[in-house]
Amino acid sequence: MKPNSSDRPVIRPLPAMDRARQVTDALADYVEEARLRAGDRLPAERELMAALAVGRSTIEAIRHFQALGVIETRKGSGTYLLKPVSRATIHMPLSFDTVHLRDVLLQTLEVRRGIECEAGMVAARRRTNTDLVVIEEKLNEMERVHIEKGTSGPEDLAFHLAVYDATHNPLFRQLLEQMRETFERFWEHPFDRQDFARRSFPFHRTLFDAIAAGDPEAARAETLKILDIVEEDIKEMSK
Repeated sequence: MKPNSSDRPVIRPLPAMDRARQVTDALADYVEEARLRAGDRLPAERELMAALAVGRSTIEAIRHFQALGVIETRKGSGTYLLKPVSRATIHMPLSFDTVHLRDVLLQTLEVRRGIECEAGMVAARRRTNTDLVVIEEKLNEMERVHIEKGTSGPEDLAFHLAVYDATHNPLFRQLLEQMRETFERFWEHPFDRQDFARRSFPFHRTLFDAIAAGDPEAARAETLKILDIVEEDIKEMSK
């Protein structure tokens, strides 16, 4: 049960020091103490500014969390928590110069190759029966949509996210999801080609089979097959 507004922890005014850092920590403390969850609404900026007595530093802290994907401000609605956060949370923001999209995609793919291969191997070692049910559900939906439409971008992402979750290490999902979200529009219609990476479609089923069999090396090999095709198509279709 969520706490009533009267039960909310008190936000105490801060001494004059590093205001931006203090406000950031204070907001993180509030989220943790109020037991807010993803989707919950934060107090209005004016309320936070008055409580902390730090003026526009509050806005800077909010912008900081927005940049990290922790909170989201919705026009006419308020500010909402996207993911749990506390003072102990470690943030690792990523930045890309997307002027030369082809080069950036290939650079991120180099990083993804190492992380995704490891994620597949860890998932093969740690997956539970429940994980397998979820992964296969996502795979079945991906295959259904792919056969029907010839492409399945969102369903493909859902399948891979389920694999990352099966590692039971939240960093895999957070890092890889952030990389993909950066190029969300691109992955919806890569190079305006419906056939982008279509050749990788069968290897999603064999990746699942390797994870289900608890075979890390096979999971790594199938992941490499998928990413090799993605790399080939980026190079070919961006000419």
